[in-house]
Amino acid sequence: MTKKKKVVDTERIERAVEEILKAVGEDIGREGLRDTPLRVAKMYKELLAGMQQDPEKYIRKTFIEKYDEIVLLRDISFYSICEHHLMPFMGRAHVAYLPDGVVLGVSKLARIVDCFAHRLQVQERLTDQIADFIMERLKPKGVAVVIEASHSCMTIRGIKKPGSEMVTSSLRGIFKKDPRSRNEIMSLMHNGNS
Repeated sequence: MTKKKKVVDTERIERAVEEILKAVGEDIGREGLRDTPLRVAKMYKELLAGMQQDPEKYIRKTFIEKYDEIVLLRDISFYSICEHHLMPFMGRAHVAYLPDGVVLGVSKLARIVDCFAHRLQVQERLTDQIADFIMERLKPKGVAVVIEASHSCMTIRGIKKPGSEMVTSSLRGIFKKDPRSRNEIMSLMHNGNS
C-alpha cells in the first residue's frame, strides 16, 4: 500500500503568517503586507516541494555499463530549509559513486540532491539521505557525498558569522572501507578548490 503524501495547506500557512505579522506589531491591512501571507504560503509550498516528491522516479532508468571508475558530479548548487529556525541554508553538494555495472544519467544525481534538499532538513541528515538512497537503489561499490553550505540561521542571526561554511560527508562502501579510495575521492571532489 502506497503511503499518501500530505498536501501543503496554504490557507493554514496564510493564517499563521497573519498571526506572526500581528505578533510583531504589523498592520496586516497595509498595502505592502496585504498579500504577504499568500506569498509566504506559496513560497513554502515551492521551497518544500521535496516533501511531496519521491526520489525513486530519478533512479528508475539506469544504464548497463562496464565502466568501473569513479563517477563524480561536483558543485551541485542547492538550497534547503533548516528545521530548527525555518531559515535557508544553501551551498554545493558533491556526489560520487563507483559503479558496479550500472550507471545513472548525470542529471539524476542533481535531481536526487534537490528532492532531499527541498524538505525541512538538517545538513547532516541531508548528506546521509543522499548517500544512503544512492547506495541502496543503485547498488554501486561505493558512494561519497560531501556538502558545503552556509546557514543563514548562523550568518544573519545568533552568532552572526557570515562567510562560514559547514562541511558534512557521508561515505559508503569502498569509500568508507578503503583509505586509498577515500583519499582519491576526496582529492577529486576538492580538485581546484582551496
